[in-house]
Amino acid sequence: MSDPTTRESFVRYEQDGRVVTLTLNSPTTRNAIGSAQDCEDIMAALARAESDEHISCIVLTGEGSAFSAGGNLKGMKDRKGIGRLDTPIATRNNYRRGVQAVIRRLWDCELPMIAAINGHAIGLGLDLACLCDMRVAADSAKFASSFIKMGIIPGDGGAWVLPRTVGLANAAELILTGDTMDAAAAQRMGLVSQVVPADQLMATAKALAARVVANPAKGLRLAKRLLREGQQQRLSDVLELSAAFQAIVHETEDHAEAVDAFLEKRAPNFTGR
Repeated sequence: MSDPTTRESFVRYEQDGRVVTLTLNSPTTRNAIGSAQDCEDIMAALARAESDEHISCIVLTGEGSAFSAGGNLKGMKDRKGIGRLDTPIATRNNYRRGVQAVIRRLWDCELPMIAAINGHAIGLGLDLACLCDMRVAADSAKFASSFIKMGIIPGDGGAWVLPRTVGLANAAELILTGDTMDAAAAQRMGLVSQVVPADQLMATAKALAARVVANPAKGLRLAKRLLREGQQQRLSDVLELSAAFQAIVHETEDHAEAVDAFLEKRAPNFTGR
């Protein structure tokens, strides 16, 4: 896997304290994900942030006018890149090792993630945003699960991701019509929690990230994992996992500091230990 620090990458990596901003950085293609290298760059940036114990939140956004236009249609037509290849078997394997690997990596990321949706989030771009834990949008943003308009289906797992984000009926409407909706409609549907003027988007996302990272680092990662497991396991299984995670965080210095600060009526000083 390529290290995005050694060359110009599809993903720009910027750290500010305990927050990392990952920016999809191909504005001329509206941040469409077109190659295996693009997929590797996304996964490498996620791994880099996750492996740093000083990082507690990721903000994902796009450079230019789009969050991500999804897949590269010209690459599909030419049978190159992350989509269609020469045979159905080759195409299936291409999806599995490329875009689906990115989806798995996003789902497994233990850091809280905020999508700052600066423009169009279309197809794969919409599903990338849905794999983030929180989503804020510029008032100019547009959203569509537009695969059906191109005669294909969500090959990236969107049929699993969207119902868990907006509910089955809303997901069915998005996937089966392929229609585009604006930011206000996305907020009514519960796809995004906040809609703000475009020039306030990153400040809003970073303010939300600051509220997240004000909390104990170990607890944040385990709480994120519980949220993920809670979407696919039985209550009894999540309760068992919760007890195990709780036993871990009860022994952290940050838990002791939180209790002391509360009892002493002062602000806590968390160290990540």
